[in-house]
Amino acid sequence: MWQFWLVLSGICFVIEMMTVGFFIFWFGIGALIAMITSFFVEDIFIQSIIFIVSSTLLLFLTRKFVKRFEKKDNVSTNAFSIIGKRGIVTKEINQALEKGQVKIGSEIWSAKTKDESIIPMGTEIEVTSIEGVKAIVTPVHTISTIQIN
Repeated sequence: MWQFWLVLSGICFVIEMMTVGFFIFWFGIGALIAMITSFFVEDIFIQSIIFIVSSTLLLFLTRKFVKRFEKKDNVSTNAFSIIGKRGIVTKEINQALEKGQVKIGSEIWSAKTKDESIIPMGTEIEVTSIEGVKAIVTPVHTISTIQIN
């Protein structure tokens, strides 16, 4: 019976490589434990019980250990990292004329509003979302003393 447990273990490991849950892996280890048991005990019922018990124990006892290595924070990257950030309108946002630019940090973005309102140059804005290559913004308040080149 050791060949059966070895093949089952291999199948479990191959399935685990195709998934990301780290769930089937423990059944592969349980099959290896059952394979070792098969060298000493010929009763298939006892080998099966060993497989089920060891797989289940490994699954539950290692859950906290595995959770420690899982990535917990989703970090926004690329364009989506500017959502929620504030900036300044550098060219009036007017969707009727299809124009508008904002400066967020050191980057210049094409911008528009969700409600098609006009936002004058020098207004502080907040990015609410991204549509294609344009930042969707809402005004925060007007800054009258800053000149943008």
